[in-house]
Amino acid sequence: MRIVSVNVNGIRSAAKKGFFDWMNRSDADVVCLQEVRANAEQLEALDGHHEGWHFALHEAEKPGYSGVAIYSRKKPKAIATGLKFPEFDSEGRYLEFQFDGLKVISLYLPSGSSGEVRQAAKYRFLDEFALHMDKLAKGKDDVVICGDWNIAHTPIDICNDKGNKRTSGFLPAERAWMTDVLTARGWTDAFRALYPDEEPQGYTWWSNRGKAYEKNVGWRIDYQIVTPGLAKSLEKSWVYKDEKFSDHAPLIVDYADA
Repeated sequence: MRIVSVNVNGIRSAAKKGFFDWMNRSDADVVCLQEVRANAEQLEALDGHHEGWHFALHEAEKPGYSGVAIYSRKKPKAIATGLKFPEFDSEGRYLEFQFDGLKVISLYLPSGSSGEVRQAAKYRFLDEFALHMDKLAKGKDDVVICGDWNIAHTPIDICNDKGNKRTSGFLPAERAWMTDVLTARGWTDAFRALYPDEEPQGYTWWSNRGKAYEKNVGWRIDYQIVTPGLAKSLEKSWVYKDEKFSDHAPLIVDYADA
């Protein structure tokens, strides 16, 4: 099974850059999108959208903001939208497809980069979402949470770790939260499980400033976080950079016998 996760930073913009053409030839079974920034009507108007895929969207109440989507070759048994966190459900940050023995989730975790108010909101989300992850882990299904987590976990996940110690996305409390998820709470970072050392770094996001993409001054903030059953089935993972659809690149993970 091949699962793709990508923050498209506006699906209408990504579509103009060939995203759906690539998605349709990617051999993916499930594709999770974040920061869709479009409603269902706008998506339906895009060429290549929905052809041969089962699809759902959790859109934000604010037009042109946030939003997550999932495309799947197989029809899900059920779809869950939102987390029953009123503060964040209005922003379109969580969508879950349920299959036989498997849940695939598209997550767009809040950013705190705009200032203290949003950083505080991010911490509230982290507190609530950790409890939700505990509930998922106790269930009978394997789970993969795909998405833009807006956290670079360790120094090898960011190009300039020393210069970003006070930057949202690499703050000590955020990184400690991720460590807790991956240790005490028993989840696995699929990419790092396969590639524990610095190379390949697996950067998935680059600033639009200062030719960061060309210089590979990046951050690894897009993850597929999995439960133990799926962790045992990991085959390979990579970041697709042959084409550029947004300021993020698609993270691809192949699972065996999943």
